Amino acid sequence: MLAALTGLGLSTAAGLNAYIPLLVVGVLANVTDAVKLPDGYSWLSNWGVLAVIAVLLVAEMVLDKVPAVDTVNDMIQTVVRPAAGGVVFSATSAAAELDHSTWMADNPWAGWLLGIVLALAVHALKAAARPVINAGTAGVGAPVVSTVEDAGSLGMSLVAVFAPVLVIIGVLLFALVGWWGVRKARRVRARRKAARASSRGLMDAPPPG
Repeated sequence: MLAALTGLGLSTAAGLNAYIPLLVVGVLANVTDAVKLPDGYSWLSNWGVLAVIAVLLVAEMVLDKVPAVDTVNDMIQTVVRPAAGGVVFSATSAAAELDHSTWMADNPWAGWLLGIVLALAVHALKAAARPVINAGTAGVGAPVVSTVEDAGSLGMSLVAVFAPVLVIIGVLLFALVGWWGVRKARRVRARRKAARASSRGLMDAPPPG
């Protein structure tokens, strides 16, 4: 069960940022005993591969904080984030150990599929919320929300590895924060529309007398 929660947490983190959980898993596999990569995933602990992932992470963190550019980046990441979710779910042996299922062990593709679906669901929520937040805050919210998402991805990745029992709480917390952010941005946007409509009404009103 803990292995399944680890996979769930890492895939959720990948939906927010594809590269952070990959980097966390790869580095921890090298410097600790917390992560033991199964056969076929040793490439993820290669320092050269990790260096490339780190460069991609820096680019992602910059692009995701620029209004409008972040939307284009989300379109590109529609493929990358789910793929990363599949990798980290399987790379932590979560698929093979899920409920000690022999079927899962004999069908490793199922772990990929679970990771892809989880990461895609989180990515879809993120991609749908960001334009609303940008519009509601005139773009000011983009770097703030992006920073929170990056921190959340890192935090969830570490929790998934070191305290997987807390993953469910983390997932619920992410959902609540996302819901609150979208609602707040929509209220701000509604107020601005009302203010613009009021301003236009005053300008169009006939002069007195």
